[in-house]
Amino acid sequence: MRGRSVLILAGMTIGVVAVPAQEPSHTITQTVQAGRPRVQAEDGGVSEMMESIVVSEKAQAPFTLMLETEWVRTLGDGGTITLVNKRRIARDAAGRVYQERWFLVPKNGNVESQMTTIQIADPKGHTLHNCFFFGPKKNVCELLNYSPSSPAVNTAEKDFTQDLGEGRGSYTHGYLGKQFVSGVETVGVRDTTIYNPGVFGNDRPVAVERESWYSPQLDVNLLSVRSDPRTGKQTFTATVVTLGDPDPALFETPAGFTEVDHRQNHPQTQNQ
Repeated sequence: MRGRSVLILAGMTIGVVAVPAQEPSHTITQTVQAGRPRVQAEDGGVSEMMESIVVSEKAQAPFTLMLETEWVRTLGDGGTITLVNKRRIARDAAGRVYQERWFLVPKNGNVESQMTTIQIADPKGHTLHNCFFFGPKKNVCELLNYSPSSPAVNTAEKDFTQDLGEGRGSYTHGYLGKQFVSGVETVGVRDTTIYNPGVFGNDRPVAVERESWYSPQLDVNLLSVRSDPRTGKQTFTATVVTLGDPDPALFETPAGFTEVDHRQNHPQTQNQ
């Protein structure tokens, strides 16, 4: 489910306490001058977004699962920052996909995660609902155009290495066999890309490794681990996988929300 109207399961920006979905973070300070508070934006800083597993719109393969996310980032002094969350994902027999977005929060911390957004994708209607629980769009469901997509997983059983071309580096594919994840059979692969020095300003080789345990039955990765020295280690684990149609109520607009139609070539409408 990529593309710009895509469902990015864990699109989160880095924060200090709780990390919201798909919202940039800015460092803001407040000073007092002549008795008046003054808001100032500081120079520098980094805003990043983390993408999670891709869920296709495969029909006749309904399920419900909990996705547990862990993001570990290594600091310059050797320490780490670990953020986590859990959220529900469901797909019905028609291929409609329901996903929840929750705040990423510090692991073993005192901050409780909260749901920020519900996303409902309908591949037949080519529509995506984004229903917001926080921010300026609170209690609003935006209706957008939507184009289905599928996870990019190479499940080839043959190990191989190939050159990236133009002196950029190399790519290696390894087959890991099969195993059950939450009661569902999966196929495991490990893909490693090594970038040569100078490709993006790096002064030494950089290795990016992706391990995926893919379910052909459900067309989704039930365990996915991505290790990248630039962004850290991201682990996505599907737990409590239930096969069969989920509750139809999940695919309805939440009560009390206003629907706003932002689809291209469609007149804007609002429904309460």
